[in-house]
Amino acid sequence: MKIERFTAAACLLALAGCSPPKPGPAPRKSLRIAVIPKGSTHEFWRVIHAGALKAKEELDEAGTPVEIIWKGPIREDDREQQIQVVEGFASQGVDGMVLAPLDDKALVRPVEEAKKLGVPTVIIDSNLATDEIVSFVARTTKRGEPSPPRSSAASSPGRGRRSSSATRRARRAPPTARRASSRR
Repeated sequence: MKIERFTAAACLLALAGCSPPKPGPAPRKSLRIAVIPKGSTHEFWRVIHAGALKAKEELDEAGTPVEIIWKGPIREDDREQQIQVVEGFASQGVDGMVLAPLDDKALVRPVEEAKKLGVPTVIIDSNLATDEIVSFVARTTKRGEPSPPRSSAASSPGRGRRSSSATRRARRAPPTARRASSRR
């Protein structure tokens, strides 16, 4: 559980670093970060939500006010609803999104459109077939292979970087190989 909370904190910190500093002494408005899980009923996503709220508290205490907006599909197989959520947040102009995509291809267009609108995205849990993201955050096994979905997660902050060389290899693998590696 500690690793999932760390993941949420790392994602929020990565997005907080994407926002340009505000000139002058005017008070800084809250960063609006949308967190979009694969589903909203599984215990794993509840832990990620708790981690996001903890990270919000830590950022608030450090002087970076953050507003977390948590919304995802009820079922973990509802791609259309997740696409609508991503498109909605992008059109609202949130400061950033943390997304656990249900599909490595279906969410590409909405994430790329969000970037064009100035909304950066951090991907967690399962990768997305695009380079138009801030970072991909997931855990690898001791053997260096990507972990199956819903396992613990660790961080790799940094623009466009992946969590490990094994994850980079998995990212370049054909989609069928990526799906097979995610079932281990």
